[in-house]
Amino acid sequence: MIIKTQIFPLLIILVNFYLLGSGRLTTYVKAIAAQTVLLCFLTISIHQQDLSLRVLSVIAGNVFIKSFIFPWILFKTINKIKIKREIEPLVSYSVSLFIGVVLLAGCFILVYHLPAPTPSFSPFIVSVAFFTILVGFFLIISRNKAITQVIGYITIENGIYLFGVTFMQEAPLFVETGILLDLFVGIFVMQIIMHHIRREFDSLNVKHLSNLKDWYS
Repeated sequence: MIIKTQIFPLLIILVNFYLLGSGRLTTYVKAIAAQTVLLCFLTISIHQQDLSLRVLSVIAGNVFIKSFIFPWILFKTINKIKIKREIEPLVSYSVSLFIGVVLLAGCFILVYHLPAPTPSFSPFIVSVAFFTILVGFFLIISRNKAITQVIGYITIENGIYLFGVTFMQEAPLFVETGILLDLFVGIFVMQIIMHHIRREFDSLNVKHLSNLKDWYS
């Protein structure tokens, strides 16, 4: 039981490093879908003794939206814009991996010094959750392509979900539902933005976002 519970966070860490070290947009989408599946397996592993309808609903919603709907939207966008790679990230991939190691170590040091708020608190899982959130923020800050930044937002939401896994029986379902709804709306907004950037500038570099105001004026 302990091995099963800990192997999924370890795999999630590997996916996060894969996101930091890869430049292919299709790889980003596949990795984020795989990360969502791992999160759902981790949820089942933790709550297998008390799987309620609420927990199963959250799992099903995450798999359906973030492993099927979002990848379908993003793959469709990638095929339409015909851009396959993050060409010149603001931070190189090797430096990104090094920063990832520093962030991971910092998360473990921080969380293991925090008092446990509930008996179900898992320092290891919470450390991985914080690391996942920081990786999402780092992708948003360090990458130029708008679609990569969408992946960053989804990674942040996965980190928030992972943080709530150990408290799922205590946390209301509508909190997770609200996060998924906000993210779902955000993805559609980003798709609209990417469409206008591509049409006006023949690029998906987010540096062009500041020029979109001229398009709307």
